[in-house]
Amino acid sequence: MYASRLTHGLITVKLREFGLLRDARLNVVEPHAPFKVGSFRVEFFRVCHSIPDAMGIALTTPLGMVIHTGDFKIDHTPADGLRTDFAELAALTSDGVLLMFSDSTYAEVEGYTASEQVVGEALDRVIGEAEGRVMVATFASLISRIQQVVNAAVKHGRKVTVVGRSMSNNVKMALNMGYLEAPQGTIVSMNEARQLPHDQVVIVATGSQGEPTSALVRIANGEHQDIEIVPGDTVVISASPIPGNEKVVSKTIDNLYRKGANVLYSRIALVHVHGHGSQEELKMMLSLIKPRFFVPVHGEYRHLVAHRALAQSMGIPAERTFVLEDGDVLELDESEGHVTGKVPAGHVFIDGNTLMHMHSPVINERRRLAKDGIVAVMITLSRASGDPLEDPGFVSSGFVELEDSQELFEKTSKVVLRTLDLEAGAPLDLKDVQARVSDSVSKYLYEETKRRPTVVTVVQQV
Repeated sequence: MYASRLTHGLITVKLREFGLLRDARLNVVEPHAPFKVGSFRVEFFRVCHSIPDAMGIALTTPLGMVIHTGDFKIDHTPADGLRTDFAELAALTSDGVLLMFSDSTYAEVEGYTASEQVVGEALDRVIGEAEGRVMVATFASLISRIQQVVNAAVKHGRKVTVVGRSMSNNVKMALNMGYLEAPQGTIVSMNEARQLPHDQVVIVATGSQGEPTSALVRIANGEHQDIEIVPGDTVVISASPIPGNEKVVSKTIDNLYRKGANVLYSRIALVHVHGHGSQEELKMMLSLIKPRFFVPVHGEYRHLVAHRALAQSMGIPAERTFVLEDGDVLELDESEGHVTGKVPAGHVFIDGNTLMHMHSPVINERRRLAKDGIVAVMITLSRASGDPLEDPGFVSSGFVELEDSQELFEKTSKVVLRTLDLEAGAPLDLKDVQARVSDSVSKYLYEETKRRPTVVTVVQQV
């Protein structure tokens, strides 16, 4: 792995947490310090993002240079004071760029993305004006935002305590590496914070995306062992919901209000700005790099399409811009490019020690079980005659309410017995009996309930 110093620190924390650090080879990379990987020359260049030490990558190949911008925006007053290095980037790309991959997350948004300085000023006002505790939830990797919270707390005479395992680990790492600065005694333990008046405390927590086990969600649900919301608390959610997380974030906000908190979030207060460039910044990067071919990356499909349109408006021909989906294979030469096929790509599920592809039969079975439940049919047959020795037994889970099951399964039992009666006199094939019973039960239950539970038939002979 090759990464900037802060990224190296974040990766190290996560690998150590899972006991994988010994298996990894981590290399710290500084901007504009090229190195070789196989036949490629690699050089990182500094860009501005909401996280310090963000970088893009220039990859020199035998066919030409490939630029990957990474996540970026053009911020002239970033929290860490390090701006996008346009002079070095212009020098690096002066001989031409074959292909450019560029961040598309806010390609639909007109104008420019606001500076991180705006958030710092908003957090300063909130912490300065709050009458009780202030809780700030953000990404555990957003070290610059945590620095802004610390700065405001120091200014207004408050102590800072950190909750959430990933947040605590990252803050400790950032302090040790010098990415986070706090006067001695500013950051205190939870035990120390509990002894202080509420108007002298700021809590920094995980949970800005409504993650079920995060500190903020447990606090909102009244399940946190150390923190309970009281009237007068101010909660700041300093992040925008990632697409797909809107419902769980809204539920967390509602639960915080129910407990009496005053909640500030990006829709009603300027407590977060995006770390990604809007249209004018994306056009500026395209204008500077002038790639022959262009591939928008990092965003939903609609964002990629919007970014492709921007690239075409900047003079890149339509046949040289490509909107790709996971697994697409793009082949280029100096004059043209084509999508030539697909490779397997997608989510990987971790179940205990097993890795499973998103289309694994096991995953599909679990989806089916979650949707309609399971019904098990137990049949005991005479080894001599093949006749049933007793009425079929049924066990169901996740299918019908208990009070509805008795009558339904009494009727289903008759269906099973009729199916077995049709088999009487034929050579006894247990697998065939299981298949026929499962099929007849499945059809009957669908007729009765309009649902298709997974039916498992178990046949034994005595």
